[in-house]
Amino acid sequence: MAEKEEVKLLGIWASPFNRRIEMALKLKGIPYDYVEEKLLDKSPLLLELNPIHKKDPYERSKARFFAKLIDEQIFDAGFVSMARADEKGREAFVEKTRELIMHLEKELVGKDFFGGKSVGFLDFVAGSMIPFCLERGWEGMGLEVITEEKFPEFKRWVKNMEKIEIVKECIPPREKHIEHMNFMVQRVRSA
Repeated sequence: MAEKEEVKLLGIWASPFNRRIEMALKLKGIPYDYVEEKLLDKSPLLLELNPIHKKDPYERSKARFFAKLIDEQIFDAGFVSMARADEKGREAFVEKTRELIMHLEKELVGKDFFGGKSVGFLDFVAGSMIPFCLERGWEGMGLEVITEEKFPEFKRWVKNMEKIEIVKECIPPREKHIEHMNFMVQRVRSA
């Protein structure tokens, strides 16, 4: 009989990329050991195992389009660019981010989750990045980007996500996360 391999999740507690993997492992019932990494001092094991340049992590589907939209465009415009911008520039990035979030808003109409009635891949991608990471960064910058008035479907979806036990287990503590995101803003601005 083949010996089961041990799954290790190497990551940083505040990383939305880690959170989505942790949610997926819990959803699938896959046991794992979590190994905390340091943001500025990655372990040799992490550097050795990092697959980011070896393959595209996204499936070919509609979910791929939205996952790339979230990871590449919303993260860049929604956090990095806002952190670097002055007041006038920041407002332009807020509007650009709202335009991007509107794609997600439209996709959620009449659904509990992106896939319909059950949580899935895109929910983990969007959930780990936007409400449980970027919104905390924006809060630390004094910005309210996604309002209930403009994005009622998105806000309803966030409430649905917050009810799921595996999601609740993976969300970093709010105040600690806002503090971390403020640190990240300072790093971006000083780069």
